[in-house]
Amino acid sequence: MEDFNFKKKYGQNFLKDKNLLAKIVSLADIKPNSLTIEVGPGQGDLTKELVKISTNVIAYEIDDDLRTILEKQFSDVDNVEIIFDDFLKRNIKLDIKNKKYDYLYFVSNVPYYITTPILMKLIESKEDFEKIVMMVQEEVGERFSAKPGTREYGSISVFLNYYYNIKKELKVNRNMFIPKPNVDSEIISFSKKKDRLVLKNEEFFFKLVKDSFQHKRKNIKNNLKKYDLQKIEKILRENDFSLNDRAEQIPIEIFVKISNELS
Repeated sequence: MEDFNFKKKYGQNFLKDKNLLAKIVSLADIKPNSLTIEVGPGQGDLTKELVKISTNVIAYEIDDDLRTILEKQFSDVDNVEIIFDDFLKRNIKLDIKNKKYDYLYFVSNVPYYITTPILMKLIESKEDFEKIVMMVQEEVGERFSAKPGTREYGSISVFLNYYYNIKKELKVNRNMFIPKPNVDSEIISFSKKKDRLVLKNEEFFFKLVKDSFQHKRKNIKNNLKKYDLQKIEKILRENDFSLNDRAEQIPIEIFVKISNELS
């Protein structure tokens, strides 16, 4: 691929270590009769590993210049569908509705500049992903798995940790990519929580959490002034917090309690 015109606007950095590609797929622990979604297959190296294990694979590629390469690569493979379009503009539910599967996975070396939007799209789709395995920027991985009271803890940390058990699996040096990015990477796995806290209204929870973190340097009282502060204060005090605390100090279970009380 040395002569390929890598496009910075699509965040194209192709992983060149075949052993690591196989390792990524093994971390997903894909079960029989499965459907796996991949975003940004590039020249199809990870896709080749996925089709060996997953019953069906859907890969989304935004760069039409890769069409010839990918169609040639998988011309005789019948368990992969390549959709040449922007994944963020697709309707996942419609794309997978005719696929028969028992388990749904997402395994991908996603373009770094859309990592968070992709994860939010997966959550908001309400599809039941058994496991998500992604290559992300190392510092982004820290945000995803951040705990309350740390600088990295934000709304995305709350959302992801509400739905998934998050594990930092493996660090990946920048030298393992073509072209070499400016940062090191990390493989993160997200396994769905079996004992998720019950929410009365998920949409309200999303809005509450986003509003709580809208100005990171402001406290709960200032960020949530449009909400019922008396009810919020009662829950906070019962759990040894106050309206003067910032959102980054508040654990997920407290956000859930507040959301359920107000919704």
